[in-house]
Amino acid sequence: MKILITGANGMLAKSVKKRLEPENELICTDVADLDITDEEAVLKFVAQNKPDYIINCAAFTAVDKAETAGEIVERINADGPENLAKAAKANNSVLVHISTDYVFGGDLELEKDYKEEDEKAPVTVYGVTKLQGEEQIQANTDQYYIFRTAWLYGDGNNFVRTMLNLGEAKDEISVVADQHGSPTYAEDLANIIGEAIEKKIPYSVYHATNQGYTTWFDFTKAIFEYTGTICQVNPVTTEEYIEMMQITQAKRPKNSQLSKDKLLAQGITVPEWEDALKRYLKAEGKMV
Repeated sequence: MKILITGANGMLAKSVKKRLEPENELICTDVADLDITDEEAVLKFVAQNKPDYIINCAAFTAVDKAETAGEIVERINADGPENLAKAAKANNSVLVHISTDYVFGGDLELEKDYKEEDEKAPVTVYGVTKLQGEEQIQANTDQYYIFRTAWLYGDGNNFVRTMLNLGEAKDEISVVADQHGSPTYAEDLANIIGEAIEKKIPYSVYHATNQGYTTWFDFTKAIFEYTGTICQVNPVTTEEYIEMMQITQAKRPKNSQLSKDKLLAQGITVPEWEDALKRYLKAEGKMV
Protein backbone atom coordinates (compact mmCIF):
# COMPACT_ATOMS: atom_id res chain seq x y z
CA MET A 1 0.00 0.00 0.00
CA LYS A 2 1.01 3.59 -0.52
CA ILE A 3 0.69 5.65 2.67
CA LEU A 4 1.13 9.40 3.10
CA ILE A 5 2.24 10.51 6.57
CA THR A 6 2.03 14.20 7.49
CA GLY A 7 3.94 15.77 10.39
CA ALA A 8 6.58 13.13 9.75
CA ASN A 9 9.17 14.51 12.18
CA GLY A 10 6.90 14.24 15.20
CA MET A 11 7.01 11.67 17.98
CA LEU A 12 4.05 9.60 16.83
CA ALA A 13 4.98 9.81 13.15
CA LYS A 14 8.38 8.26 13.92
CA SER A 15 6.66 5.28 15.51
CA VAL A 16 4.12 5.03 12.68
CA LYS A 17 6.92 4.99 10.10
CA LYS A 18 8.75 2.27 12.03
CA ARG A 19 5.57 0.17 12.24
CA LEU A 20 4.50 0.51 8.59
CA GLU A 21 7.78 0.85 6.71
CA PRO A 22 8.62 -2.82 6.11
CA GLU A 23 5.55 -3.67 4.02
CA ASN A 24 4.34 -0.36 2.59
CA GLU A 25 5.46 2.50 0.37
CA LEU A 26 5.63 5.55 2.61
CA ILE A 27 5.50 9.20 1.57
CA CYS A 28 6.65 11.18 4.61
CA THR A 29 6.10 14.94 4.68
CA ASP A 30 6.64 17.81 7.07
CA VAL A 31 5.43 21.40 6.63
CA ALA A 32 8.29 22.16 4.23
CA ASP A 33 7.04 19.41 1.91
CA LEU A 34 3.31 19.83 2.40
CA ASP A 35 1.49 22.62 4.26
CA ILE A 36 -1.79 20.98 5.24
CA THR A 37 -3.37 24.42 5.78
CA ASP A 38 -3.03 25.13 2.04
CA GLU A 39 -6.07 23.50 0.45
CA GLU A 40 -4.86 23.82 -3.13
CA ALA A 41 -1.45 22.35 -2.27
CA VAL A 42 -3.03 19.43 -0.41
CA LEU A 43 -5.45 18.58 -3.22
CA LYS A 44 -2.64 18.72 -5.77
CA PHE A 45 -0.17 16.67 -3.69
CA VAL A 46 -2.66 13.91 -2.95
CA ALA A 47 -3.87 13.80 -6.56
CA GLN A 48 -0.28 13.43 -7.77
CA ASN A 49 0.73 10.76 -5.27
CA LYS A 50 -2.57 8.86 -4.96
CA PRO A 51 -2.01 7.30 -1.52
CA ASP A 52 -4.24 4.49 -0.30
CA TYR A 53 -4.07 5.94 3.21
CA ILE A 54 -3.31 9.39 4.60
CA ILE A 55 -2.14 9.38 8.23
CA ASN A 56 -2.31 12.88 9.67
CA CYS A 57 0.22 13.27 12.48
CA ALA A 58 0.46 17.06 12.02
CA ALA A 59 -1.08 19.14 14.80
CA PHE A 60 -0.63 22.21 17.00
CA THR A 61 -0.27 20.39 20.33
CA ALA A 62 1.17 23.09 22.63
CA VAL A 63 -1.93 23.35 24.81
CA ASP A 64 -0.89 26.46 26.75
CA LYS A 65 0.54 28.34 23.76
CA ALA A 66 -2.65 27.61 21.81
CA GLU A 67 -4.59 29.94 24.11
CA THR A 68 -2.81 32.98 22.69
CA ALA A 69 -1.35 31.76 19.38
CA GLY A 70 -4.20 33.09 17.25
CA GLU A 71 -5.57 31.67 14.02
CA ILE A 72 -2.62 29.37 13.32
CA VAL A 73 -4.05 26.86 15.82
CA GLU A 74 -7.36 26.63 13.97
CA ARG A 75 -5.61 26.51 10.61
CA ILE A 76 -3.50 23.50 11.62
CA ASN A 77 -5.99 21.62 13.82
CA ALA A 78 -9.22 22.32 11.93
CA ASP A 79 -8.52 23.57 8.39
CA GLY A 80 -5.70 21.07 7.87
CA PRO A 81 -7.86 18.00 8.56
CA GLU A 82 -10.63 19.50 6.42
CA ASN A 83 -8.23 19.85 3.49
CA LEU A 84 -6.92 16.32 3.93
CA ALA A 85 -10.47 14.95 4.14
CA LYS A 86 -11.44 16.67 0.89
CA ALA A 87 -8.33 15.34 -0.82
CA ALA A 88 -8.94 11.85 0.57
CA LYS A 89 -12.52 11.91 -0.71
CA ALA A 90 -11.45 13.12 -4.16
CA ASN A 91 -8.85 10.33 -4.49
CA ASN A 92 -10.68 7.50 -2.69
CA SER A 93 -8.02 7.48 0.06
CA VAL A 94 -8.68 6.55 3.68
CA LEU A 95 -7.87 9.31 6.19
CA VAL A 96 -6.39 8.37 9.57
CA HIS A 97 -6.44 11.28 12.02
CA ILE A 98 -5.16 11.67 15.57
CA SER A 99 -7.38 13.53 18.01
CA THR A 100 -7.45 14.03 21.77
CA ASP A 101 -9.23 13.64 25.10
CA TYR A 102 -9.39 17.46 25.17
CA VAL A 103 -12.53 17.36 23.00
CA PHE A 104 -14.34 16.46 26.24
CA GLY A 105 -14.90 18.69 29.23
CA GLY A 106 -12.70 16.58 31.50
CA ASP A 107 -15.09 16.82 34.43
CA LEU A 108 -16.76 13.40 34.21
CA GLU A 109 -17.09 11.49 37.49
CA LEU A 110 -13.88 9.53 38.09
CA GLU A 111 -15.85 6.29 38.38
CA LYS A 112 -16.61 6.64 34.67
CA ASP A 113 -14.63 6.86 31.45
CA TYR A 114 -15.47 8.67 28.25
CA LYS A 115 -17.13 6.75 25.43
CA GLU A 116 -16.67 7.88 21.83
CA GLU A 117 -20.22 9.21 21.54
CA ASP A 118 -20.27 11.13 24.85
CA GLU A 119 -21.02 14.84 24.79
CA LYS A 120 -18.14 17.00 23.56
CA ALA A 121 -17.46 20.10 25.66
CA PRO A 122 -13.88 21.36 25.07
CA VAL A 123 -12.73 24.14 27.39
CA THR A 124 -9.43 25.07 25.71
CA VAL A 125 -8.51 26.49 22.32
CA TYR A 126 -6.62 23.29 21.63
CA GLY A 127 -9.66 21.15 22.43
CA VAL A 128 -12.05 23.36 20.45
CA THR A 129 -9.87 23.28 17.34
CA LYS A 130 -9.25 19.54 17.57
CA LEU A 131 -13.00 18.97 17.78
CA GLN A 132 -13.46 21.21 14.75
CA GLY A 133 -10.94 19.03 12.93
CA GLU A 134 -12.93 15.90 13.77
CA GLU A 135 -16.15 17.51 12.57
CA GLN A 136 -14.59 18.69 9.30
CA ILE A 137 -13.35 15.18 8.57
CA GLN A 138 -16.77 13.68 9.23
CA ALA A 139 -18.41 16.31 7.03
CA ASN A 140 -16.08 15.79 4.07
CA THR A 141 -15.37 12.06 3.81
CA ASP A 142 -16.89 8.75 4.87
CA GLN A 143 -13.61 6.80 4.82
CA TYR A 144 -11.85 7.82 8.01
CA TYR A 145 -10.42 6.61 11.29
CA ILE A 146 -10.23 9.17 14.08
CA PHE A 147 -8.15 7.94 17.02
CA ARG A 148 -8.44 9.98 20.21
CA THR A 149 -5.40 9.55 22.43
CA ALA A 150 -3.90 11.13 25.56
CA TRP A 151 -0.73 11.42 27.66
CA LEU A 152 1.50 10.38 24.74
CA TYR A 153 5.21 9.65 25.17
CA GLY A 154 7.86 8.15 22.91
CA ASP A 155 10.88 9.16 20.84
CA GLY A 156 11.22 12.85 21.69
CA ASN A 157 10.72 15.24 24.56
CA ASN A 158 8.07 13.76 26.82
CA PHE A 159 6.86 13.46 30.40
CA VAL A 160 8.88 10.34 31.20
CA ARG A 161 12.19 11.89 30.15
CA THR A 162 11.32 15.10 32.00
CA MET A 163 10.60 13.21 35.23
CA LEU A 164 13.81 11.17 34.94
CA ASN A 165 15.84 14.35 34.46
CA LEU A 166 14.17 15.94 37.49
CA GLY A 167 14.62 12.77 39.53
CA GLU A 168 18.34 12.79 38.86
CA ALA A 169 18.71 16.49 39.64
CA LYS A 170 16.48 16.82 42.73
CA ASP A 171 15.88 15.05 46.03
CA GLU A 172 12.13 15.61 45.86
CA ILE A 173 9.57 16.87 43.37
CA SER A 174 5.85 17.69 43.42
CA VAL A 175 3.55 16.13 40.83
CA VAL A 176 -0.14 16.66 40.14
CA ALA A 177 -2.27 13.90 41.67
CA ASP A 178 -5.81 14.95 40.70
CA GLN A 179 -5.65 14.45 36.93
CA HIS A 180 -6.58 10.93 35.80
CA GLY A 181 -5.83 9.25 32.49
CA SER A 182 -3.83 6.65 30.57
CA PRO A 183 -0.16 7.13 29.70
CA THR A 184 0.18 6.07 26.06
CA TYR A 185 3.34 4.72 24.42
CA ALA A 186 3.67 6.02 20.85
CA GLU A 187 4.82 2.58 19.69
CA ASP A 188 1.56 1.05 20.93
CA LEU A 189 -0.57 3.76 19.31
CA ALA A 190 1.30 3.20 16.05
CA ASN A 191 0.55 -0.51 16.31
CA ILE A 192 -3.13 0.24 16.90
CA ILE A 193 -3.12 2.31 13.71
CA GLY A 194 -1.32 -0.45 11.84
CA GLU A 195 -3.71 -3.15 13.03
CA ALA A 196 -6.75 -1.01 12.18
CA ILE A 197 -5.50 -0.58 8.62
CA GLU A 198 -4.55 -4.22 8.20
CA LYS A 199 -7.76 -5.59 9.69
CA LYS A 200 -9.87 -2.99 7.88
CA ILE A 201 -11.99 -2.33 10.93
CA PRO A 202 -15.13 -0.21 10.37
CA TYR A 203 -14.52 3.48 9.68
CA SER A 204 -15.33 5.45 12.81
CA VAL A 205 -14.02 7.32 15.85
CA TYR A 206 -12.06 5.21 18.33
CA HIS A 207 -10.40 5.87 21.67
CA ALA A 208 -6.79 4.71 21.54
CA THR A 209 -4.69 4.92 24.69
CA ASN A 210 -2.95 2.22 26.68
CA GLN A 211 -5.19 0.23 29.00
CA GLY A 212 -5.67 1.15 32.66
CA TYR A 213 -5.89 4.49 34.43
CA THR A 214 -3.56 6.38 36.75
CA THR A 215 -2.53 9.91 37.76
CA TRP A 216 0.57 11.91 36.85
CA PHE A 217 1.69 11.40 40.47
CA ASP A 218 1.38 7.60 40.36
CA PHE A 219 2.81 7.51 36.83
CA THR A 220 5.89 9.33 38.13
CA LYS A 221 6.24 6.93 41.06
CA ALA A 222 6.16 4.01 38.60
CA ILE A 223 8.82 5.67 36.43
CA PHE A 224 11.11 6.05 39.43
CA GLU A 225 10.38 2.53 40.71
CA TYR A 226 11.18 0.88 37.37
CA THR A 227 14.40 2.88 36.92
CA GLY A 228 15.65 2.77 40.52
CA THR A 229 15.54 6.56 40.73
CA ILE A 230 15.81 7.81 44.32
CA CYS A 231 13.63 10.90 44.57
CA GLN A 232 10.68 11.69 46.82
CA VAL A 233 7.46 12.39 44.92
CA ASN A 234 4.94 14.65 46.65
CA PRO A 235 1.29 14.74 45.50
CA VAL A 236 -0.26 18.18 44.83
CA THR A 237 -3.50 19.42 43.31
CA THR A 238 -3.55 21.14 39.95
CA GLU A 239 -4.27 24.43 41.68
CA GLU A 240 -1.38 23.98 44.12
CA TYR A 241 0.96 23.15 41.25
CA ILE A 242 -0.02 26.26 39.28
CA GLU A 243 0.47 28.46 42.36
CA MET A 244 3.76 26.77 43.25
CA MET A 245 5.20 27.13 39.74
CA GLN A 246 3.69 30.59 39.22
CA ILE A 247 2.51 29.67 35.75
CA THR A 248 -0.53 30.31 33.59
CA GLN A 249 -2.04 27.14 32.20
CA ALA A 250 -4.91 26.26 29.92
CA LYS A 251 -7.43 24.26 31.92
CA ARG A 252 -6.35 20.64 32.30
CA PRO A 253 -8.97 17.85 32.34
CA LYS A 254 -9.33 16.14 35.71
CA ASN A 255 -10.71 13.08 33.91
CA SER A 256 -8.98 11.99 30.70
CA GLN A 257 -10.10 8.37 31.05
CA LEU A 258 -11.05 7.04 27.61
CA SER A 259 -12.90 3.72 27.24
CA LYS A 260 -11.24 1.34 24.78
CA ASP A 261 -14.23 -1.04 24.59
CA LYS A 262 -15.07 -0.06 21.01
CA LEU A 263 -11.50 -0.63 19.84
CA LEU A 264 -11.14 -3.92 21.75
CA ALA A 265 -14.36 -5.18 20.17
CA GLN A 266 -12.54 -5.04 16.82
CA GLY A 267 -9.80 -7.36 18.07
CA ILE A 268 -7.16 -4.63 18.31
CA THR A 269 -4.25 -5.15 20.70
CA VAL A 270 -4.23 -2.58 23.53
CA PRO A 271 -1.47 -3.21 26.14
CA GLU A 272 -1.61 -2.04 29.76
CA TRP A 273 0.14 1.24 30.52
CA GLU A 274 2.54 -0.34 33.07
CA ASP A 275 3.70 -2.90 30.50
CA ALA A 276 4.12 -0.14 27.92
CA LEU A 277 6.18 1.97 30.31
CA LYS A 278 8.50 -0.94 31.08
CA ARG A 279 9.06 -1.59 27.36
CA TYR A 280 9.78 2.09 26.74
CA LEU A 281 12.24 2.32 29.64
CA LYS A 282 13.95 -0.87 28.48
CA ALA A 283 14.30 0.56 24.96
CA GLU A 284 15.78 3.73 26.51
CA GLY A 285 18.24 1.68 28.56
CA LYS A 286 16.72 2.93 31.83
CA MET A 287 15.13 -0.18 33.34
CA VAL A 288 16.76 -1.75 36.42
